[in-house]
Amino acid sequence: MTEKRPIWTRSFINISISTFFIFTVFYALLTFLPIYVMNELGGTASQGGMAVSVFLVSAIIMRFFAGMILEKYGKRRILILSVLMFAVSTIFYVFVDDFALLLGLRFFHGIWFSLMTTVGGAIAADIVPPERRGEGLGYYGIAMNIAIVAGPFIALTLQPFMAARSIFIIFSVIMVIGFFCALAVRVEEAAPVLREGKRKLSLHDFLETKAMPIASVGFFVSFVYASIVSFISVYAESLGLLKTASYFFLVYAIAMLVVRPFSGRIFDSRGPHIVIIPSCIMFAIGLFSLSITQSPWMLLLSGALVGLGYGTLLPSFQTLAIQSADKHRSGYATGTFFAFYDTGMAIGTASLGIIAVSLGYANLYLMLAVMVLLIALYYVWIMKGHKQAVE
Repeated sequence: MTEKRPIWTRSFINISISTFFIFTVFYALLTFLPIYVMNELGGTASQGGMAVSVFLVSAIIMRFFAGMILEKYGKRRILILSVLMFAVSTIFYVFVDDFALLLGLRFFHGIWFSLMTTVGGAIAADIVPPERRGEGLGYYGIAMNIAIVAGPFIALTLQPFMAARSIFIIFSVIMVIGFFCALAVRVEEAAPVLREGKRKLSLHDFLETKAMPIASVGFFVSFVYASIVSFISVYAESLGLLKTASYFFLVYAIAMLVVRPFSGRIFDSRGPHIVIIPSCIMFAIGLFSLSITQSPWMLLLSGALVGLGYGTLLPSFQTLAIQSADKHRSGYATGTFFAFYDTGMAIGTASLGIIAVSLGYANLYLMLAVMVLLIALYYVWIMKGHKQAVE
C-alpha cells in the first residue's frame, strides 16, 4: 500500500498562517473602517462604504494580471513582495487622517491583497500532493474562514477601549508576523514559459480559459454569499436578534471546521459531485432557514447550515479550477477563479441591498435559497460539458 504523502509540511503551515493573518487584517479593516471614517474623519455612512468598495475594485482589476505576473517573476518572489507591501500598506493607516488619502491607500492596499491571495492559493496547490489536493486546499481554506470570525472580533473588541491609531498599530504587528511566516515558505518553481518574439496579448494572457466554467459557478455562489456578509447584521437587527448575530459567524466557523477534514478526503477519493451537490443543498436549506427565522436558536442553526454548505463549496470550486489547468498555469487558474468570485461578491453587495428594500430580507433569503438550487443544476451542466470535452 502506497504511503500518503504529507500535507502539513513546514511550507504549507507557514503559507496557511500567513494567509490567516492577511485575511484577519482584511476582515478587521472591513469592520473597523466604516466606523473610523464616521467617528474619526467625520465622514458619512456612504463614505464608509466607499472605503470598502475601492479596495475591492483594485483587487478585482489586479486579478486579471496576477497570473501573468506570477509566470514572469515567480511565485515565491511575488509572495514575499505582496505580503511585504500588504504589511507596509497596513502600517500606513497609522499616519492617514484624510479621507481622500484613505481612499488612495485602500486602492493601493487592494492591489497587494489581490496578488497575495492569488499566489497564496497557487502555492498551496503546488505544495500539497496532487492526489490530496482537495483535502489540502480544504485545510488551507480554513485559514480564510476562521479569519471571518477573528478579524471582526478583534476590531469590535478593541474599538471601545483603544484609539484608532493604536488599533492600526496592532493590525500592523499582525502583518509583520505574517510576513515572517511568508519568508519561511519554499516552493518548487515551474520553468518559465518562454515567449518567442513580440505578439499581441490575448485572453489567455490574463485568464485561464479552462478554469472559467467552474469560476462562473463560483461567481454565482459568491453573489449569493454576499447577502450573508453584508446584510446578516441588518436582518438580525430587524428581528430584534442583533446580540445573537455576533455569534452567527462563530457557529458558522465551528460547523465548517467540523466538516472540512472529511469533505476534503471525500472530494479526493470519491470525486467532487458527492461533496458539492449536498453542500449546495445544505447552503440552500440554511438560506431558507434564515428566511423563516424568528428566534435566536433559528438564527444560529442557520449559521451552522450555511457553514456546512458554503464553507465546503469555496475550496471545492477552487480545487476544480486549479485541476482544470496545467501545473505551470496554477497562478492563472487561481487568479481567474478569484476574479469571478470577487466580482460576484461586489455585484451581490451592490445589488442585493436594493432587492432587499423591495422584497424584504426574509423574501430575499428565500429567493436566494432557490437560486442556490439552480446553481447546483448549473454546476452539473458545466461539469457534464467539461467531461464531454475531455472525452
